[in-house]
Amino acid sequence: MRQGFPIATKGMKIGLLGGSFDPAHEGHVHITREALRRFGLDQVWWLVTPGNPLKARQPAPMAERLAHARALMRHPRVRVTDLEAHLGTRHTAQTLARLRAIYPGVRFVWLMGADNLVQFHRWDRWEAIMQSVPLGILARPGWGIRGRLGRAARVYASDRVTTGAAGDLGDLTPPAWCLADVPLNEMSSSALRAKGVWGARGATRPAR
Repeated sequence: MRQGFPIATKGMKIGLLGGSFDPAHEGHVHITREALRRFGLDQVWWLVTPGNPLKARQPAPMAERLAHARALMRHPRVRVTDLEAHLGTRHTAQTLARLRAIYPGVRFVWLMGADNLVQFHRWDRWEAIMQSVPLGILARPGWGIRGRLGRAARVYASDRVTTGAAGDLGDLTPPAWCLADVPLNEMSSSALRAKGVWGARGATRPAR
């Protein structure tokens, strides 16, 4: 396996949680642990992105975000990575295509909060994403109902998986998506930045 790439073997179910993690916080940890449990995943990989194409504001330096995320997310089945920097990709559809080629036989599940489901149709090649991997969606405060009413949820309504079958999500042929209601954590990266616990240059101060 290439340097900097996690090890995964055929048949493993890997959840992918992408984002700027600017900074990573307990909300990310919370949904990661819930995803491992709810969706029957073998591992979750955090994909700390170089930048978000949908945001004008660009994040703190990658090295600082990675270091903070790795210090916060300590779990034997979670890997904090900078895979998109290694792959040279900026959009989820590109990243998924590359990872599926590098890891043949691995069952990837794309993870995101319900807030992202609302505007998922704005993502580059969003329908290609729906057709390539199952989506595991975790409810966030105030977003569950809005997520279910979003364009992507309406277009693919017939492909929604019940929460009772969520543990088999990684084994399903896409399109398939599941919206799991989980105990909510209202922490957000923007709130931490606003409170000054993550400085303009990414300086870390206690996030709790």
